Amino acid sequence: MIKITDSMPGRTVVCDGREMLFFSGFSYLGMHTSPVFRQLLAEGQERFGSVYPSSRIGNLQLRLYEELEHALAVHTGQQAAACFSSGYLSAQAAVTYAVTKGTPLYAPGAHPALRFPGAAVTSGNWEDWLDTTVDMLNREPDHTYVLISDAVDPLRGEVHDFSALARLERKTLVLIDDSHGIGVLGVRGEGISGMLPISENAHYLITASLAKAYSLEGGMVAGHAADIAAIRRLPLFTASTPIIPANAFAWLKAEHAFSDARKLLRGNITALERLTGAIDELPHPHELPMFVLEDPSEAVYSWLLSRDSLISSFAYPDPQGDRINRIILSALHTPDDLEMIAAQLLQYYSRT
Repeated sequence: MIKITDSMPGRTVVCDGREMLFFSGFSYLGMHTSPVFRQLLAEGQERFGSVYPSSRIGNLQLRLYEELEHALAVHTGQQAAACFSSGYLSAQAAVTYAVTKGTPLYAPGAHPALRFPGAAVTSGNWEDWLDTTVDMLNREPDHTYVLISDAVDPLRGEVHDFSALARLERKTLVLIDDSHGIGVLGVRGEGISGMLPISENAHYLITASLAKAYSLEGGMVAGHAADIAAIRRLPLFTASTPIIPANAFAWLKAEHAFSDARKLLRGNITALERLTGAIDELPHPHELPMFVLEDPSEAVYSWLLSRDSLISSFAYPDPQGDRINRIILSALHTPDDLEMIAAQLLQYYSRT
């Protein structure tokens, strides 16, 4: 049941003339409605306009992009970074480079943005895949492989545990898409990079969208300086339109706004965990802003919708696949919002 709106969703959304609580989408930090953040975007627009009219290898370079890339590298704890106009483009650039370094081994559920034509994505349990893959790599010292995985499974509300990489006995490039982790996970929102095992053999390359947490159309790849230098030579970087300069400006100026929103988001996650702890159908093993309902039917979605609560409910990435029902939180939700959705869920599951 698709709903149509003519307004920007925040903590609520208006559909069919009714204001509903909005527990869908992403923009986890709620920056897209933040007056402070929107003012920074306006200031960036005033200073730099709507687009930078040159390629990244043009003979006139905008210093702002260098500043953003340095800040992103520091933020993720990597040597260097390259920014792009979208998360999808950054992931495609990262994988285009990565597959030149060895045979790709895809983790179960790897996002389409990480795939190249003909990519063979395995199925099964993610943890079993990593354990088995590390063992295989250690047994085959004469072959070079590249591991490709998401950091977070937002459809199941799971943060992947990469600790098995500490057992690697040979150097391996590990490409990780952290689109749903950066800005949310870690003390400073550094994402999965702060949770990866330190290993002289695991060679990390991290890509991410800036839209999911930071509400900015843009993406980045961060890693070793040599890898980023090679990515900068790809046509996907050199020939593409750069990130909107106003977006780069806002990201650089919004550290305090991001930090304040992250505290609110974490408080909301903790509060909803407490309020729904008695609902077995709503497990929440990780500190992520998505609560995945084990019930895949349309019934729970329709029941909540009739009570003016709109949750995330659709099949993804295959529109013909199974429906996934999720309550997705943002920093915008209030204690009353959380109590309302929790009461509705408790009522629904007490009657089924």
